[in-house]
Amino acid sequence: MQNNAFAIINLIDRVKLPFRKDKELYSSLYDIIGLYPHNISYYKLALMHKSVMHRNKKGKPVNNERLEFLGDAILDAAVGDIVYRHFPGKREGFLTNTRSKLVQRDTLNKLAQEMGINKLILSSGHSASHNSYLGGNAFEALVGALYLDRGYDACMRFLKRRILAQMINIDKVAYKEVNFKSKLIEWSQKNKVKLEFKFIKSGKDNGGSPTFCYQVMLEGIAGCTGDGFSKKESQQKASKDTLELLRKKPQFIDEVFAAKGERTKMEEEPVNAIPSTDETQAFMVSANSDSDAPKHATAFREKVYTEQESAIDERHETVLEQPVTEEAVVADEFDLSDISAKAKSREEIIAEAEKQAFRE
Repeated sequence: MQNNAFAIINLIDRVKLPFRKDKELYSSLYDIIGLYPHNISYYKLALMHKSVMHRNKKGKPVNNERLEFLGDAILDAAVGDIVYRHFPGKREGFLTNTRSKLVQRDTLNKLAQEMGINKLILSSGHSASHNSYLGGNAFEALVGALYLDRGYDACMRFLKRRILAQMINIDKVAYKEVNFKSKLIEWSQKNKVKLEFKFIKSGKDNGGSPTFCYQVMLEGIAGCTGDGFSKKESQQKASKDTLELLRKKPQFIDEVFAAKGERTKMEEEPVNAIPSTDETQAFMVSANSDSDAPKHATAFREKVYTEQESAIDERHETVLEQPVTEEAVVADEFDLSDISAKAKSREEIIAEAEKQAFRE
């Protein structure tokens, strides 16, 4: 009995030996993936960001990028399998959209933060504070390490029991509508950017279902296109990809705002010539004018008389021509007495005209 007891104790000590070397890391990994690693080196590599500039004996850089690539592929396959079995009868578009929500960078970043993966990442301080994808990349690398260490089945159990059973409600994720079109419209309105959804084409897929394709246009600059089984789905996909393009490609934003500047510049330019501010007396007729335009009748005379003409009233009375004297010329000049607020009868007007004509 004593021999058996000592054998068991020795076995426990041998099992615990690896834990004494990296006790904290083993314990942290168990809390994250739900099992103890067989080969701890895979997980150490998964948590090593390229910013630390670590190299192997041959001088080649050692970091988690290769494991990140592998983990990304495993995640797509495993999550695709889970989504396919969880939603029987759903179309390919729905399954693809659900899988993309589950493995998108924002989701993985959130998981890495909640699970404590970010605290285990070995990186330079500057990179950790400025790289928003660092946690999500490490999550993918850990999945790659788990695959190499324990196999595909272990990855499936980790995703089902640890992630989907405890941290993510797959049904809520699948049916939650993220309105990327509204987000893009809101962004364009805040920045006063002209937004259009350009129809590209429509058709049918292999099963005969109608398909649509739309493209986002920002200030006439082509954004991303989206294919879907409805106009709404097509525009949603185009909006989502365009938002990603705006986030990741500053050159695209510069091009959009340069086009906006040209448009607003054209809209602000005057359509017609600016009116002149010269105070010309356009309403006055020059003394040297040759204009043949007829003169308007005044309120006091039926006609404008010359110095040699006689006044003729509306009764066709003939008035004898009188010699022009200096006094008559002076009297005919414009006088303030000609202006009166009192209305005059036709007889008074004729009498004044005759008086002026026969004045000696």
